Amino acid sequence: MAAPMEDTNVTKLGQLCIPGERLAGESEYHSGPGTYIKHGLIYSSLAGHVCTRHNTEQELPELTVLREEVQTTVPQQNSLVTCKAVNITSKFCRCDILSVEGVQLTSTFRGMIRKEDIRATEKDKVEVHKSFRPGDIILARVLSLGDAQSYLLTTAENELGVVLAKSEAGVPMIPISWCEMICPKTHDKQPRKVAKVQPQYIAYSS
Repeated sequence: MAAPMEDTNVTKLGQLCIPGERLAGESEYHSGPGTYIKHGLIYSSLAGHVCTRHNTEQELPELTVLREEVQTTVPQQNSLVTCKAVNITSKFCRCDILSVEGVQLTSTFRGMIRKEDIRATEKDKVEVHKSFRPGDIILARVLSLGDAQSYLLTTAENELGVVLAKSEAGVPMIPISWCEMICPKTHDKQPRKVAKVQPQYIAYSS
């Protein structure tokens, strides 16, 4: 049996979209599979890649959405994960998990680092805002699946914690101790729970 011919009329635009996301105006494209029209605008009805299809019978190209491949990598208990801090309170740090064991995720999972899980010692002295700030990239370990599909994470190991943080000047900060980083441009110092990244963890934190 001959192999099916590849559809050379489809061009992947390289854009990922989510359901309900506005893609274009009806005057620019025809609405194709995976999209719908509302008030003269084309929206995505799927999570996937935005593509255009050129049809000689139509004056305008057709806008379609190809469903995103099913993600097979998910965080497991004791997995090393790279995450981004998004919200800080006095009791916890909420994160978006970006990769698991060095494998980049196609969609993020939610994670939470509780105050008592930040450090292994002197837990009563820990302050969340002095450990993490929004935008920090953190290497953590999965403790368990918490409430509402939010993974409980820990940085209570020397090798875990902040691996990348930017200063108010917008430049990467340099660790100067296990609890402090400095901006090389302004020389301002900021407190952090700094990760002492071991060679075997480099791939996970990059």
